[in-house]
Order: sequence, then C-alpha cells, then structure tokens
Amino acid sequence: MSKKVLIISTSMRKNGNSDLMARAFAKGAEEAGNAVEIVSLADKQIAFCRGCFACQKTGRCIINDDAIGITEKIAEAEVIVWATPIYYYEMTGQMKTMIDRANALFVKDYKFHDIYMLSTAAEEDASACERAITGLKGWIACFPKSRFAGSVFAGGVTDKGDITGHKALDEAYDLGRNA
Repeated sequence: MSKKVLIISTSMRKNGNSDLMARAFAKGAEEAGNAVEIVSLADKQIAFCRGCFACQKTGRCIINDDAIGITEKIAEAEVIVWATPIYYYEMTGQMKTMIDRANALFVKDYKFHDIYMLSTAAEEDASACERAITGLKGWIACFPKSRFAGSVFAGGVTDKGDITGHKALDEAYDLGRNA
C-alpha cells in the first residue's frame, strides 16, 4: 500500500550532504511505490515559537509564515523524515525551530506514524548524532500514534559533495525502500 512520505531537509546549504541523503531516501521510497515530497527549509521563513499556546485552541499558529504550511504537510503525511547536518553534536536550529512551530499538531488528528532521521557531520564518530536523535525522540514521545522508525548517519562529510560514494547513501535508499 502506498504511503505519503514527507522529507524535511533542514540544511541551509542547498544540495549539501544531508540534501543528497534525503534524495537517496526519496528515491528508495518512490521506487517502493510511495508518494514522496521533499520540503527544504533553506528558502523558508520560519519564526521562533512565541510559546503563547494559541495553536492549542485554534489548531493553527498565530505567526503567519511558512511553518503553517509545513505543519499541515506533516499532519497529512504517514511517514516523516528529518534530514539534518549535525552542528555541535545537535540538530540544526532550523530543525528545532520547525519542530517547536509544529506545536499545533497536538490538537490535530495527525496521520504520521513512522519518523526517521538522516544526519551528516564532519565528525566521523557515529555517536555524533545521538543528541539530535534524542531531541527528535522527545518530539515523537508527544505523539502516541508515532514511533522512531530508524536513522542513517554519514560521518566524515564536511564539504558539499563529500557524501558521494558514502555507504550512508545506500543505507538511506534502503531505508526509503522499506519505509
């Protein structure tokens, strides 16, 4: 059965290493017959959450920017994939800001169940992404119909294109095929 897959690329560097990993996942998911959309935060205007909780009453954030449309896409997708470079052993600020702004989902009937993380870092040690995964799992814990379904990490990639030929691209593709 075909699933609706939303991949959120959180890097500000277009066509960077995490973008390439997101595309590998997308290719696998599409070849498996899923409907896939990639949303890049690089060209989006997303303000910080104000903590006003108006979204808990209305189901919509009071800040009128690109986060509203992305939150609606998240609610409608069955599979969510977050692709992020790792900065200082953590997810990008853009990813965290988007997660915070998706607070309106608490009062919505969301469809997502499987959540994945794709991450890249200059650091080669696989533990470099652990804090980012922990942060994402904190978000997932707030949505009882969802689960952390898996991750792929590519270490030792700094400059654009360093991920070319990296085994993580094949792993992301396989993860997408089986999503």
